[in-house]
Amino acid sequence: MARFATVDATAAPFVVPVCFVLLGDTLYITLDAKPKRATGKPLKRVRNILENPNVAIIIDHYDDSDWSQLGWVMLRGHAAIVESGQEHDEAQRALRRRYPQYVDMPIDELPVIAVRVTRAAAWGKLE
Repeated sequence: MARFATVDATAAPFVVPVCFVLLGDTLYITLDAKPKRATGKPLKRVRNILENPNVAIIIDHYDDSDWSQLGWVMLRGHAAIVESGQEHDEAQRALRRRYPQYVDMPIDELPVIAVRVTRAAAWGKLE
């Protein structure tokens, strides 16, 4: 499970679960075609990135019955919205390879969030 944290200009946090792929030192999240609230404005995470590009993502493994299996990785960095070009296209292809659910979704024209990872921390069992 991965959770993506952004903050707005006033440092108010916002956290959402996400699907992701890591290519080198950059983590990518697509703004997929799942239905969202139709407000006419960009998603809160996008608005936050435009106001404050500092972000964090935590990927964790939790086991209710065996706490010796617990572990997490936290990545911190600066996010950008990538709307087109080679980086965008490579990220969308990698996300489709990782998540079969994206194969039939019309994500080619949708932006991706690129997190340029600057710091990483980890704890626990990470096999």
